[in-house]
Amino acid sequence: MFILLHFWVHCKIVSPQESENGVGIPVFESAITGSWRGEHLNYPREPRFPTVFPAPDFDPEKDASWIDTAIKTKGVDERTIIDILTKRTYTQRREIAFEYEKKEKKDLATVLKGALSGSLENVILGLMRSPTHFDALELKASMKGLGTDEDSLFEIICSRSSEELLEIKKVYKELFKKDLEKDVAGDTSGDVSKLLLALVQAKREEPSNIVDYEKIDHDAKTLYEAGVKKKGTDVGVWITIFSERSVPHLRKVFERYKSCSPYDIKESIRKEVKGDLEKSFLTLVECLENKQLFFANKLNEAMKGKSAKEKTLTRIIVSRCEVDLMKIRTEFKRQFGKSLYQTIA
Repeated sequence: MFILLHFWVHCKIVSPQESENGVGIPVFESAITGSWRGEHLNYPREPRFPTVFPAPDFDPEKDASWIDTAIKTKGVDERTIIDILTKRTYTQRREIAFEYEKKEKKDLATVLKGALSGSLENVILGLMRSPTHFDALELKASMKGLGTDEDSLFEIICSRSSEELLEIKKVYKELFKKDLEKDVAGDTSGDVSKLLLALVQAKREEPSNIVDYEKIDHDAKTLYEAGVKKKGTDVGVWITIFSERSVPHLRKVFERYKSCSPYDIKESIRKEVKGDLEKSFLTLVECLENKQLFFANKLNEAMKGKSAKEKTLTRIIVSRCEVDLMKIRTEFKRQFGKSLYQTIA
């Protein structure tokens, strides 16, 4: 597992945009929603800082042939499979899968599942799914069986944009014949359920070019009056503001809040609510303030102690490699004084 993640976090394919503009410049993409065998591919309208770019001189037929040879090699040539699939985008991987199926009359993901095992199998199968499909499966897994994996549930719902959540809901319905909202409601309760459902409804406002200072002041004051200022907390008011205002607006509200309250917004949350509700609100605020720093902290926490949380490492790196993993790496280095590459190694 560590060999794979070590290799993947370190690898970087230079894109045409990057070679022209320099390392670290975000790649902008319009929202693209496509489908392939029931899967949806979604890129949000926001800056992207990926570590995986389209491979130059890409030849899906040749890649499919190499992977076929690697699978049929005695003991399985895992290195070749890793080298190819971690250096191709999801769109390119699905082209490889198409060529493989055309030649071998077999589904590549199914064959890989039979050839690989353990953590390597989990990562490679994650790569073979679209980001939206992967998120839907992770959400289902977080609510499957006895108990709920709150960390995974909070992480995915709080960190995805409204556009992404709408696509996840579509795929979730296709895969499991159930509404995501119904499963969330069935696995959570009380105000935690209300917050998550409000986010899943994807009613967040789009960012505006006009800064509404009056609305910023009003929301900051409302948050204070609904919480720290009074006895008890009007959680419903918090949920409405946190789930419906745009991200840039909320960042300004959190700054303005400091002049209204003796505590900043995170300190106020810790004082006003406890347990899973506290955890879910804090997760949301951390994602709103700096999503990449949130993921850097999650990765660091997952690697603490003797037994690393491989599921968390896999989920974050698989889901963010074509989105903002490069910026997560930057935040990790700034926060912890060492590279993510060195830490995983």
